[in-house]
Amino acid sequence: MSSSIYLLIPPFTQLNTPYPSTAYLKGFLNTKNIASFQSDLGIEVTLKLFSSDGLKSVFNLCPRPGDENWKEISDNVKRIIYLKAEYLNTIETVIAFLQGNCSTMAYQISKRNFLPEASRFSQLDDLNWAFGTMGIHDKAKHIATLYLEDLSDLIKECVDEHFGFSRYAEKLGRSANAFDELHDSLQMEYSLIDKLLIDILQERILQHQPQLIAISVPFPGNLFAAFRCAQFVKRTFPEIKVTMGGGFANTELRSLKDTRVFQYFDFITLDDGELPIEQLYQYINGKIKIENLKRTYTLINEEIAYINTTECKDYKQAQVGTPDYTGLLLDQYIQAIEIVNPMHSLWSNGRWNKLTMAHGCYWGKCTFCDVSLDYIKLYEPINASIICDRIEDLINKTGETGFHFVDEAAPPSLMGALAIEIIRR
Repeated sequence: MSSSIYLLIPPFTQLNTPYPSTAYLKGFLNTKNIASFQSDLGIEVTLKLFSSDGLKSVFNLCPRPGDENWKEISDNVKRIIYLKAEYLNTIETVIAFLQGNCSTMAYQISKRNFLPEASRFSQLDDLNWAFGTMGIHDKAKHIATLYLEDLSDLIKECVDEHFGFSRYAEKLGRSANAFDELHDSLQMEYSLIDKLLIDILQERILQHQPQLIAISVPFPGNLFAAFRCAQFVKRTFPEIKVTMGGGFANTELRSLKDTRVFQYFDFITLDDGELPIEQLYQYINGKIKIENLKRTYTLINEEIAYINTTECKDYKQAQVGTPDYTGLLLDQYIQAIEIVNPMHSLWSNGRWNKLTMAHGCYWGKCTFCDVSLDYIKLYEPINASIICDRIEDLINKTGETGFHFVDEAAPPSLMGALAIEIIRR
């Protein structure tokens, strides 16, 4: 086994751009010369599912006319099943178009006589009002997105009730303060989505032979798939250690009491991930003792222990390195337009490099926010010149010039300083 760390994001977050947590951690691990690789399993599962072979598997699990349960499904899903051949004939073209590889198809798609249509199209806004007569590509993206959402309705009704493009089994994650429902769901047989997920995960593990798998769980909609991944690793590769971190753990698992969680995970880390991951790596390699872990839950003598050494201080933001997107399928993300509002479409349309101007929040007084959490209360801005260096580095490495700053609250003064630095350069 190699001494590498596998950083992964479980399904599903965004289809247009990777969630940045693993790229941030990989950038940091590069500064420590610790080998790592990363996967966004959300986009990889999506591309397997929304392919000709994937859709065939979906339709094979659906009722057919004359079956006992045919009457139980909605008229909308019946329509999609009747149009099976049209979906199978067009799915590869739609995905290629949304990936930017087949732009001339925009004209054919926008005429609305190429793709099959089900109930999502009944709520279609006035396309001429939304896109005018010249916004052909955006209009086609919106139509192609509705087409995929029709298929998601089919999957949800007939194949996997938990399915959703940006949230998977979110209900189970939202009730995670009680672990029973999630634990029970994990004892069920694999769904088609689970099988696709586990096949890809196993392929990556066999390819890279990691020593530690770090699963980032930013939202409730990633939690079930994270546990599925961890469950598979524990059953199949018990020698590999598995840890969870990310936004969900930071907010929902700060008072962890159910030991069953550690049937799946060896460790759970809180708040900034750089130092906890480094310490875990050192511990697994026998270089430090368990009491030197940082902000980490683990099981000791069948009891949950929270270990937070005071000997190590967190890294300053200037020390954590530039995010590294190496290994992510940057040219295969899907540019969807779910909502015609141009502000909302920024979220799902276009590939963005993600950066942070400042750690924490410069204001820290909002009554609706838990300002006691470290990732909010510990405010630390980065120098504008360092941010600009990272922008230039990412442009050179990814070829993308779009940046999304993911601060808790980006400080206006630093925004101004960065703008001036960009103009100066």
